Amino acid sequence: MDLAKISFAPVEQARAFLEQNPDIDLFELFILDNNGVPRGKLLHRDELLAVYESGRPLPSTILGLTLNGEDVENSGLVWEVGDIDCRAYPIADSLQRLPWRLIPTAALQVSMHPQEGLPAAVADPRHLLGRVIAALQADGYYPVMAAELEFYLLDAQRDSLGRPQPARDADGGRPHATQVYGLRELEQIEPFLADLYAACKLQGLPARTAISEYAPGQVEITLEHRSDALQAMDEAVRYKRLVKGVAHKHGMTACFMAKPFDHLSGSGLHMHVSLADAQGNNLFASEAADGTPLLRQAVGGMLDTLLDALLMFCPNANSYRRFQSNSYAPLAATWGVDNRTVSLRVPGGPASSRHIEHRICGADANPYLAAAAILAGIHRGIREQRDPGPPVEGNGYAQASALLPTDWLTTLRALEASTWAREAFGEEFLGVYLAVKRAEYRQFMGEVGEQDWRWYLHQA
Repeated sequence: MDLAKISFAPVEQARAFLEQNPDIDLFELFILDNNGVPRGKLLHRDELLAVYESGRPLPSTILGLTLNGEDVENSGLVWEVGDIDCRAYPIADSLQRLPWRLIPTAALQVSMHPQEGLPAAVADPRHLLGRVIAALQADGYYPVMAAELEFYLLDAQRDSLGRPQPARDADGGRPHATQVYGLRELEQIEPFLADLYAACKLQGLPARTAISEYAPGQVEITLEHRSDALQAMDEAVRYKRLVKGVAHKHGMTACFMAKPFDHLSGSGLHMHVSLADAQGNNLFASEAADGTPLLRQAVGGMLDTLLDALLMFCPNANSYRRFQSNSYAPLAATWGVDNRTVSLRVPGGPASSRHIEHRICGADANPYLAAAAILAGIHRGIREQRDPGPPVEGNGYAQASALLPTDWLTTLRALEASTWAREAFGEEFLGVYLAVKRAEYRQFMGEVGEQDWRWYLHQA
């Protein structure tokens, strides 16, 4: 994408919102950093129009922070540039009420301006996705995407040992059984779901099917696919904020960790993707269950780039705890037709709906970066006509040979060494992203905590 062509929301959207919402005095202005953390400012009503007209300054460091919100000196966004102010502008249609807030409040998502937002603009994850989408469109391919996010509903209070625990249900008890697809389990969280669906409707988010997932207190709600992949990821970002906010209102914590419990299922971000032509026709559509040659080339590209991009799918130390056999989380670079034991699944259904379900990301992934890596892999597969080999039939866990790495450092080094990633994402973006991840790795590995004491305090 030519950053000079990026468009932002017109000021008329803000004027219309202010007229329709006279009770709202506070506005949360936020930008999503590379860890998927929303960061920003709280503005008053009389400050809103100026954001649309001339942007809002944010420090350059805001897109070079660790997960814990600490500066990363090697990012190039701190001392070298004097923590300069970078101007961000509103994303169209992102101005929405936050119905769970006690004080009438709305949220506004912004993105860095391609010139006025420098140097932070090079690290804006939304811009990265935009560039990848534009490269596909230049070759006549228009990505269609949807996101499925799994999460746990936890009690705001820990148990007597300080551990997180499932939230109480409508009857006052705590779920302990794995009632996958259980209807009673959904009924027991009906007050939360009612508020969540109402909030989604108010914000224009396409929330659809709700499922009781493969662990007590685990839930999945699907979002409808969008012909604009950037819009689909914008909605995934806003949906995740909304889930957390509504859960908080109900005295719960919505947890999107990839693996919050060692003995229970992890939480994934499943990405559904297909390619359309300029008229909106699905280029993967086929009566054959394994799709068109173009679909198979897309699968081949994603498999070939999987290791290089794994850090963007699984960005944290905890992410790799999710990769366990017979857990519905993938273990290897595999694909199959209507098979949930592989990493890339081609679901069944009508020929017109043929698409790929990418099952690798943890729920802790940044949707923009995950989508960018998926689409860049697809583009490589098409350009180089990559052959994914035959689809896996039966138990993919039993047939897995070359397993995915299960440690953070291996994937960090793979991204560092990847020529493809530097071509697909750019040296400037990767320079910031890798600096942040190296700093987080060093900090995480240097921290001594309860597990160290339990294992080594007396036995070492």
